[in-house]
Amino acid sequence: MNRISKENYYLNIAQTVLERATCLRRVYGAIIVKNDEIISTGYNGSPRGRKNCVDMGFCTREAMQVPRGERYELCRSVHAEANAIISASRRDMVGGTLYLVGRNAQTGELLTDATSCPMCRRMVINAGLARVVIRRTPEEFTVVDVEEWVRTDDLALPEKI
Repeated sequence: MNRISKENYYLNIAQTVLERATCLRRVYGAIIVKNDEIISTGYNGSPRGRKNCVDMGFCTREAMQVPRGERYELCRSVHAEANAIISASRRDMVGGTLYLVGRNAQTGELLTDATSCPMCRRMVINAGLARVVIRRTPEEFTVVDVEEWVRTDDLALPEKI
């Protein structure tokens, strides 16, 4: 019997979590794991008590033809990573791993280019997470050392402020 790797085991759980997502563009699921225990889960959707895009039948950013990766302040959703982070205690997350899976909401296809947005990267850093594992295919994934996000963010600063 071939046993599934731990990374794919947790990515499969994150993939199940994304089934609750309510975005009309891209759906994401995230789980935070530390010491082989799931600390929290999150999916992208509107804040509690507010209408979701799937319920309203439209996406504001799509209606305004906002390109992917821009103008997140217009989005009704809280991202999967953010929802997982706010559902956990920092002391439980420090040194842990966030597992992330994304799908195209229209086609259901896995997002081979899934990643955390700049705001979510900041939250991952401040939460004290050590790694982010992102699904690329049903079996393949990328492991991000969060310290790399810390180092590369400073490279984006202009020379003169």
